[in-house]
Amino acid sequence: MSFHAPHIASERKAGQFLIIQLDTEIGERVPLTIADADPAAGSATIVFQTVGETTHRLAALNVGDAIANVLGPLGRPTHIEKFGKVLCVGGGIGVAPLHPIAKAMKDAGNEVSVIIGARAKELIIMEEEMRRVTNAVSIVTDDGSYGRKALVTQPLKEACESESPPDLVVVIGPPIMMKFCAETTRPFKVPTVVSLNTIMIDGTGMCGGCRVSIGGKTKFVCVDGPEFDGHLVDFDNMMLRLGAYRSHEKEAHHKCHISLGIPGEVK
Repeated sequence: MSFHAPHIASERKAGQFLIIQLDTEIGERVPLTIADADPAAGSATIVFQTVGETTHRLAALNVGDAIANVLGPLGRPTHIEKFGKVLCVGGGIGVAPLHPIAKAMKDAGNEVSVIIGARAKELIIMEEEMRRVTNAVSIVTDDGSYGRKALVTQPLKEACESESPPDLVVVIGPPIMMKFCAETTRPFKVPTVVSLNTIMIDGTGMCGGCRVSIGGKTKFVCVDGPEFDGHLVDFDNMMLRLGAYRSHEKEAHHKCHISLGIPGEVK
């Protein structure tokens, strides 16, 4: 989804995110990474998955509709320099925020390759966009319906074991995927950056909802991140906190399917 936000489009950098609120007076504030931006057109692009009530309502907007509040760009931009060989690993919806990072790394003179993973072919996103901005793209799916039947950790390990391993790995995806990618690169001592998407309310470091443990120290994803050294993140603690509202999300997802008349089983 693209929307008119000229200031965000001109100021955003790779790795940054925004917070949207559909209602002016009351409503959930949802953090979403900027997948792309066009400063000339003054537009920003987001790619999101419908999970709770707000994302279902966001997906139901039509051309010409408005979003009440958009705050951004937020967070620390990705550190971009010429590292050499950069391997980007994206899982599911995590491919979207990985796109501007891969592009910026390529523009900085790096040799950039990408591994895109998903449960099945229909969940693979932004393949063509990634092919346009990188040197090589590999696809893996859990069920083998597209590309190679494997988890992203398998080609990642093979890359680390090769005669020319990556100088940097950037991983964005589900927390469990990022955890095991970090564990895959750890024995090879390959620097690994992960982008965290935690529960977040204000996005300015005041609420503390996005706090995570990094190397035994408390950090706030909204102002200290969203990117951290993957080998220092306490993923187990983060995943425990992320599950706080899972029952509410499932209930909202079910109600939205019914109210919007969406066919299919609700999982």
